[in-house]
Amino acid sequence: MSAQHSHQIHRAHAEAIKSVRCAVLTISDTRTEETDTSGSLIRKLLESDGHSVVRYQIVRDEIWQVRKVVVDWLTDGEVDAIITTGSTGASPRDVAVEAIEPLLDKRLEGFGELFRRLSYDEIGSAAMMSRAFAGVANGKVVFCLPGSPNACQLALQKLILPELRHLVWTVCAQKT
Repeated sequence: MSAQHSHQIHRAHAEAIKSVRCAVLTISDTRTEETDTSGSLIRKLLESDGHSVVRYQIVRDEIWQVRKVVVDWLTDGEVDAIITTGSTGASPRDVAVEAIEPLLDKRLEGFGELFRRLSYDEIGSAAMMSRAFAGVANGKVVFCLPGSPNACQLALQKLILPELRHLVWTVCAQKT
C-alpha cells in the first residue's frame, strides 16, 4: 500500500467524525463574557464548522487556576478537544505555557511553528513573541492560542479547523 493510499484511507476515517466536542477557555485578568471577543469568535467558528462547544469558561492569568480547569476538562468524558485563548505572550502575567505544557503527553511542535510563520506574514517580526502551542494530553487535543481575535481566526481557519477531525481521530485511534 502506497503512503498516499494509506493517507487517503486515514483521512476517510477521520472525516467520519462529524462533530468534535470542544471546550473553550479564555485566560485573562480583564475579559468578561461580554468583552471576550476571542472566546466568542472561537466558539462561533467551531460551531459553524459543525463542532459543538460543550464547555466554556474565563479564568484569570493564574497558573493554578488555569491548570485546574484544564485538568478538569482533560478528565471530562464529554470533551474531545480544548482550545485556550490568551496568556501566550512574553509578559510576566502570560502563564498558559507554564500552566498547560506540563500536562501534555506529546507536543505538536508543527502547530506553533506554522502558526508563527503564518502570523509573520500578517504582523511581521512581532510574531516571534507568541508562545502559541498545541499538544495531546489524556487522549485529547489541546491548542493554546493568543488572545487577539485576529490570531484566533488565523489559527482556527488555517490550522485547527482543517485538521481537527483528523487529529481527534488519530488521538482516539491511538487510545484503543
